[in-house]
Amino acid sequence: MASAPRRTKFVLDEDRIPRAWYNVVSDLLAKGIAPAPPLHPGTGQPIGPADLAPIFPMALIMQEVSTDREIEIPDPIREIYQLWRPSPVFRAHRLERELDTPAHIYYKYEGVSAGGSHKPNTAVPQAWFNKQEGVKRLTTETGAGQWGSSLALAGAFFGLEVKVYQVRASYDQKPYRRMLMETYGASVVPSPSDTTEYGRRVLKEMPNTPGSLGIAITEAVEDAVGRDDTKYSLGSVLNHVLLHQTVIGLEAIEQMAMAGEEPDVVIGCVGGGSNFAGMAFPWVGRMLRGEGKYRVVAVEPEAAPSLTKGVYAYDFGDTGMMTPLVKMYTLGSQFIPEPIHAGGLRYHGMAPLVSLLKEHNLIEARSVHQRGCFEAGVQFARTEGILPAPESTHAIRAAVDEALEAKERGESRVILFNLSGHGHFDLVSYEKYMHGSLEDFEYPAERVTEALASLPKVG
Repeated sequence: MASAPRRTKFVLDEDRIPRAWYNVVSDLLAKGIAPAPPLHPGTGQPIGPADLAPIFPMALIMQEVSTDREIEIPDPIREIYQLWRPSPVFRAHRLERELDTPAHIYYKYEGVSAGGSHKPNTAVPQAWFNKQEGVKRLTTETGAGQWGSSLALAGAFFGLEVKVYQVRASYDQKPYRRMLMETYGASVVPSPSDTTEYGRRVLKEMPNTPGSLGIAITEAVEDAVGRDDTKYSLGSVLNHVLLHQTVIGLEAIEQMAMAGEEPDVVIGCVGGGSNFAGMAFPWVGRMLRGEGKYRVVAVEPEAAPSLTKGVYAYDFGDTGMMTPLVKMYTLGSQFIPEPIHAGGLRYHGMAPLVSLLKEHNLIEARSVHQRGCFEAGVQFARTEGILPAPESTHAIRAAVDEALEAKERGESRVILFNLSGHGHFDLVSYEKYMHGSLEDFEYPAERVTEALASLPKVG
């Protein structure tokens, strides 16, 4: 009698798209773990919803400060989610055979979205809530371009004008991302740019700078507060952004039940924190409620290792010091990371909620080098057939290392990671890796020390 075929793909019906986002703050508070309040950049005092009103619509501000465990997803947003959600979970049988490991490797693939990554999960609700409050125009920053293209797409869905400040290093490395944003109708400029006062100042002081997400954030915020019809939209870091991404982990919990396995380790790449939080927070919530126990691992680049080598302190989210001060693991808001190809991970700080979990030892963190990540990414592409984004290769690197460790120890291990997006717009970086010309960058200790010396004296 023939044995049943092994299942490789675990898919949920559209009616299983989550009806509410999960807010980890509720379960943290139940354990006596309270997030530190954001502080006003001028006074250093805790801010309230009214202080954020010039930047964000009130609906998103209320999500930012909510302590409810669940926040309902409006039907118009779920309707658009149906274009790509629920996203599939795959069992990586071919990669397991290649590694000759007893570990079982699963990955949640967010590259099936219209924007090619996890970013539309928050771009769509942000655009919708802005539209509901009469906003006409959105500004934002983007690194590699996954976020910028996702917000451009969401803007097209809801008839909003979108202006994107793309980090100069990525603007030069990834021209097709810019073209995609422009195809969706967005206006894109390299950051630092000559269209804002802060951008012109940076260009005067550092004309050859590769830029950074911190600089681009300042430009986008300056643009937004200067116009009555405009709000600012952020693709990572803030609570409401991470909240929207939890559809990833909520679906994954159901899909792992379909597979008949519980993960021993849950992995995500991490720069600002959005795709990691989207996968990890629902699993962390299960731990906080006593429903399971997992190792949850955040993987960041060695060139911008905020969680592994930063300090836990109040800092600005942007280089121009216009945003509220938040308590996070940071390398200093004045730190400009090296131009690694994982542009979405080139950020000086970490989301306050992700930082809070790390501070309370609810998650682990590790940093990896660019070349080792591309090695894992190519191995994954040649076995599983999906070309991963450079950001996602950090999660793959850690998953492969976990599987090899399981092999060395002769133990079973169930590994689940978030494959946050495809790398179809990143082929130049893969070409450099395969031709042996890919740069690698060590931890820039001196520059980080200098940036940390300028941390604001609060908290």
